[in-house]
Amino acid sequence: MTVGVDYQLAGFLLHLLAAVAAGGAIGIERSYHGRPAGFRTHTLVCLASSLLMLLVVMPLRWVPAPLGESIRMDPTRMAQGIATGIGFLGAGVIFKEGLTVRGLTTAASIWITSAIGTLIGVGLYFPAAAATVITLGVLTLFRQLELLLPVTVYATHYVRFDRKAAPSEEWLRALLAEHGFKVSEPSYRLLEDGRVFEVRLSIRTADRRNVERLARTLAATEGVREFGITPGID
Repeated sequence: MTVGVDYQLAGFLLHLLAAVAAGGAIGIERSYHGRPAGFRTHTLVCLASSLLMLLVVMPLRWVPAPLGESIRMDPTRMAQGIATGIGFLGAGVIFKEGLTVRGLTTAASIWITSAIGTLIGVGLYFPAAAATVITLGVLTLFRQLELLLPVTVYATHYVRFDRKAAPSEEWLRALLAEHGFKVSEPSYRLLEDGRVFEVRLSIRTADRRNVERLARTLAATEGVREFGITPGID
Protein backbone atom coordinates (compact mmCIF):
# COMPACT_ATOMS: atom_id res chain seq x y z
CA MET A 1 0.00 0.00 0.00
CA THR A 2 2.80 2.36 0.92
CA VAL A 3 4.65 1.57 -2.29
CA GLY A 4 1.51 2.30 -4.32
CA VAL A 5 0.97 5.61 -2.58
CA ASP A 6 4.62 6.61 -3.04
CA TYR A 7 4.43 5.71 -6.73
CA GLN A 8 1.32 7.82 -7.16
CA LEU A 9 2.87 10.76 -5.35
CA ALA A 10 5.93 10.45 -7.59
CA GLY A 11 3.60 10.55 -10.57
CA PHE A 12 1.99 13.73 -9.26
CA LEU A 13 5.40 15.32 -8.82
CA LEU A 14 6.45 14.32 -12.34
CA HIS A 15 3.35 16.01 -13.78
CA LEU A 16 4.02 19.21 -11.88
CA LEU A 17 7.73 19.38 -12.67
CA ALA A 18 7.04 18.79 -16.35
CA ALA A 19 4.49 21.62 -16.29
CA VAL A 20 7.00 23.96 -14.63
CA ALA A 21 9.63 23.07 -17.25
CA ALA A 22 7.30 23.58 -20.24
CA GLY A 23 5.70 26.79 -18.95
CA GLY A 24 9.05 28.16 -17.82
CA ALA A 25 10.65 27.57 -21.22
CA ILE A 26 7.93 29.52 -23.02
CA GLY A 27 7.94 32.20 -20.32
CA ILE A 28 11.69 32.76 -20.65
CA GLU A 29 11.23 33.58 -24.34
CA ARG A 30 8.50 36.10 -23.50
CA SER A 31 10.56 37.66 -20.69
CA TYR A 32 13.58 37.93 -22.99
CA HIS A 33 11.52 40.11 -25.34
CA GLY A 34 10.25 42.29 -22.50
CA ARG A 35 6.62 41.16 -22.50
CA PRO A 36 4.45 41.89 -19.44
CA ALA A 37 3.46 38.24 -18.99
CA GLY A 38 6.78 36.43 -18.84
CA PHE A 39 8.60 33.67 -16.99
CA ARG A 40 6.56 33.45 -13.80
CA THR A 41 3.19 34.01 -15.45
CA HIS A 42 3.61 31.26 -18.04
CA THR A 43 5.03 28.87 -15.45
CA LEU A 44 2.06 29.39 -13.15
CA VAL A 45 -0.45 29.05 -16.01
CA CYS A 46 1.02 25.73 -17.09
CA LEU A 47 1.29 24.48 -13.51
CA ALA A 48 -2.30 25.47 -12.68
CA SER A 49 -3.66 23.79 -15.81
CA SER A 50 -1.78 20.60 -14.95
CA LEU A 51 -3.05 20.66 -11.37
CA LEU A 52 -6.66 21.11 -12.43
CA MET A 53 -6.48 18.24 -14.89
CA LEU A 54 -4.86 16.02 -12.25
CA LEU A 55 -7.86 16.80 -10.09
CA VAL A 56 -10.15 15.34 -12.76
CA VAL A 57 -8.19 12.36 -14.08
CA MET A 58 -7.53 11.01 -10.58
CA PRO A 59 -10.98 11.44 -8.98
CA LEU A 60 -10.87 8.47 -6.63
CA ARG A 61 -8.37 10.30 -4.45
CA TRP A 62 -11.02 12.86 -3.50
CA VAL A 63 -14.38 11.31 -4.53
CA PRO A 64 -14.34 7.67 -3.34
CA ALA A 65 -16.89 5.46 -5.09
CA PRO A 66 -19.35 3.47 -2.95
CA LEU A 67 -18.74 -0.26 -2.85
CA GLY A 68 -19.87 -1.92 -6.05
CA GLU A 69 -20.54 1.37 -7.85
CA SER A 70 -18.57 3.52 -10.26
CA ILE A 71 -18.26 7.25 -10.81
CA ARG A 72 -18.34 8.80 -14.25
CA MET A 73 -16.54 12.08 -14.74
CA ASP A 74 -15.93 14.19 -17.86
CA PRO A 75 -12.38 15.64 -17.96
CA THR A 76 -13.28 17.77 -21.00
CA ARG A 77 -15.43 20.00 -18.79
CA MET A 78 -12.39 20.96 -16.75
CA ALA A 79 -10.45 21.65 -19.97
CA GLN A 80 -13.26 23.97 -21.09
CA GLY A 81 -13.17 25.75 -17.74
CA ILE A 82 -9.40 26.24 -18.03
CA ALA A 83 -9.79 27.72 -21.52
CA THR A 84 -12.45 30.13 -20.26
CA GLY A 85 -10.31 31.30 -17.34
CA ILE A 86 -7.25 31.76 -19.55
CA GLY A 87 -9.35 33.98 -21.83
CA PHE A 88 -9.67 36.54 -19.03
CA LEU A 89 -5.95 36.36 -18.25
CA GLY A 90 -4.99 36.76 -21.90
CA ALA A 91 -7.28 39.77 -22.31
CA GLY A 92 -5.37 41.49 -19.51
CA VAL A 93 -2.16 41.67 -21.54
CA ILE A 94 -3.77 43.09 -24.70
CA PHE A 95 -4.00 46.84 -25.01
CA LYS A 96 -4.46 49.38 -27.79
CA GLU A 97 -2.34 52.50 -28.27
CA GLY A 98 -3.41 54.49 -31.31
CA LEU A 99 -3.19 52.10 -34.26
CA THR A 100 -0.98 49.77 -32.27
CA VAL A 101 -2.45 46.66 -30.64
CA ARG A 102 0.08 45.08 -28.30
CA GLY A 103 0.06 41.82 -26.41
CA LEU A 104 -1.71 39.57 -28.92
CA THR A 105 1.24 37.19 -29.25
CA THR A 106 1.70 37.07 -25.48
CA ALA A 107 -2.00 36.32 -25.01
CA ALA A 108 -1.73 33.51 -27.56
CA SER A 109 1.35 32.13 -25.79
CA ILE A 110 -0.56 32.09 -22.48
CA TRP A 111 -3.37 30.19 -24.18
CA ILE A 112 -1.07 27.55 -25.72
CA THR A 113 0.79 27.24 -22.40
CA SER A 114 -2.49 26.36 -20.66
CA ALA A 115 -3.19 23.75 -23.33
CA ILE A 116 0.27 22.24 -22.79
CA GLY A 117 -0.36 22.16 -19.04
CA THR A 118 -3.65 20.36 -19.69
CA LEU A 119 -1.85 17.70 -21.73
CA ILE A 120 0.72 17.25 -18.98
CA GLY A 121 -2.03 16.99 -16.39
CA VAL A 122 -3.55 13.97 -18.11
CA GLY A 123 -0.14 12.40 -18.67
CA LEU A 124 0.28 12.99 -22.41
CA TYR A 125 3.94 13.91 -22.13
CA PHE A 126 5.05 13.43 -25.73
CA PRO A 127 2.37 15.71 -27.28
CA ALA A 128 3.09 18.25 -24.53
CA ALA A 129 6.83 18.16 -25.20
CA ALA A 130 6.29 18.42 -28.95
CA ALA A 131 3.88 21.34 -28.48
CA THR A 132 6.43 23.11 -26.25
CA VAL A 133 9.18 22.78 -28.86
CA ILE A 134 6.87 23.90 -31.68
CA THR A 135 5.65 26.88 -29.62
CA LEU A 136 9.20 28.00 -28.90
CA GLY A 137 10.01 27.63 -32.60
CA VAL A 138 7.03 29.78 -33.59
CA LEU A 139 7.93 32.49 -31.05
CA THR A 140 11.62 32.64 -32.03
CA LEU A 141 12.13 31.45 -35.62
CA PHE A 142 8.89 32.85 -36.98
CA ARG A 143 9.86 36.26 -35.59
CA GLN A 144 12.78 36.35 -38.03
CA LEU A 145 10.64 35.02 -40.87
CA GLU A 146 8.02 37.68 -40.16
CA LEU A 147 10.61 40.41 -40.69
CA LEU A 148 11.27 39.08 -44.21
CA LEU A 149 7.62 38.99 -45.26
CA PRO A 150 6.15 41.93 -47.19
CA VAL A 151 3.83 43.82 -44.86
CA THR A 152 2.16 47.20 -44.54
CA VAL A 153 3.42 49.03 -41.46
CA TYR A 154 0.82 51.24 -39.77
CA ALA A 155 1.86 53.93 -37.32
CA THR A 156 0.54 56.88 -35.36
CA HIS A 157 2.54 60.03 -36.02
CA TYR A 158 2.54 63.47 -34.48
CA VAL A 159 4.74 66.47 -35.07
CA ARG A 160 4.80 69.80 -33.21
CA PHE A 161 5.93 73.21 -34.45
CA ASP A 162 6.03 76.72 -33.09
CA ARG A 163 2.65 78.17 -33.97
CA LYS A 164 4.06 81.09 -35.93
CA ALA A 165 6.44 78.86 -37.89
CA ALA A 166 4.08 75.93 -38.56
CA PRO A 167 4.27 74.71 -42.19
CA SER A 168 1.23 73.95 -44.31
CA GLU A 169 -0.45 70.56 -44.39
CA GLU A 170 0.62 70.21 -48.03
CA TRP A 171 4.28 70.50 -46.99
CA LEU A 172 3.88 67.76 -44.37
CA ARG A 173 1.99 65.47 -46.76
CA ALA A 174 4.69 65.97 -49.38
CA LEU A 175 7.41 65.14 -46.85
CA LEU A 176 5.63 61.94 -45.84
CA ALA A 177 5.03 60.95 -49.45
CA GLU A 178 8.71 61.53 -50.21
CA HIS A 179 9.55 59.00 -47.49
CA GLY A 180 7.09 56.41 -48.81
CA PHE A 181 4.12 57.05 -46.49
CA LYS A 182 0.43 57.38 -47.21
CA VAL A 183 -1.58 59.58 -44.85
CA SER A 184 -5.08 59.34 -43.41
CA GLU A 185 -7.11 60.80 -40.54
CA PRO A 186 -5.21 64.06 -39.83
CA SER A 187 -6.12 66.03 -36.70
CA TYR A 188 -4.84 69.33 -35.32
CA ARG A 189 -4.62 71.08 -31.98
CA LEU A 190 -2.90 73.93 -30.16
CA LEU A 191 -0.82 73.30 -27.06
CA GLU A 192 0.92 75.36 -24.38
CA ASP A 193 -1.61 78.20 -24.43
CA GLY A 194 -1.60 78.35 -28.20
CA ARG A 195 2.15 78.59 -28.68
CA VAL A 196 2.59 75.11 -30.18
CA PHE A 197 0.79 73.70 -33.22
CA GLU A 198 0.43 69.91 -33.39
CA VAL A 199 -0.51 67.72 -36.34
CA ARG A 200 -1.43 64.11 -35.60
CA LEU A 201 -1.87 61.56 -38.39
CA SER A 202 -2.26 57.89 -39.14
CA ILE A 203 0.39 56.81 -41.65
CA ARG A 204 1.29 53.60 -43.45
CA THR A 205 4.17 52.32 -45.56
CA ALA A 206 5.26 49.11 -47.25
CA ASP A 207 8.87 49.38 -46.02
CA ARG A 208 9.81 49.32 -42.32
CA ARG A 209 13.01 51.26 -43.07
CA ASN A 210 10.94 54.31 -44.02
CA VAL A 211 10.12 54.84 -40.35
CA GLU A 212 13.78 55.41 -39.47
CA ARG A 213 14.32 57.58 -42.56
CA LEU A 214 11.41 59.81 -41.60
CA ALA A 215 12.62 60.10 -38.02
CA ARG A 216 16.07 61.19 -39.13
CA THR A 217 14.64 63.79 -41.49
CA LEU A 218 12.33 65.27 -38.86
CA ALA A 219 15.14 65.36 -36.31
CA ALA A 220 17.20 67.46 -38.70
CA THR A 221 14.32 69.73 -39.82
CA GLU A 222 14.45 73.25 -38.46
CA GLY A 223 11.30 74.34 -36.65
CA VAL A 224 10.26 70.87 -35.48
CA ARG A 225 9.93 71.07 -31.72
CA GLU A 226 8.89 67.49 -31.10
CA PHE A 227 7.66 64.43 -33.00
CA GLY A 228 6.69 60.84 -32.42
CA ILE A 229 6.25 57.76 -34.62
CA THR A 230 4.68 54.67 -33.04
CA PRO A 231 4.55 51.62 -35.37
CA GLY A 232 1.95 48.94 -34.78
CA ILE A 233 4.16 46.05 -33.62
CA ASP A 234 3.25 43.26 -31.21
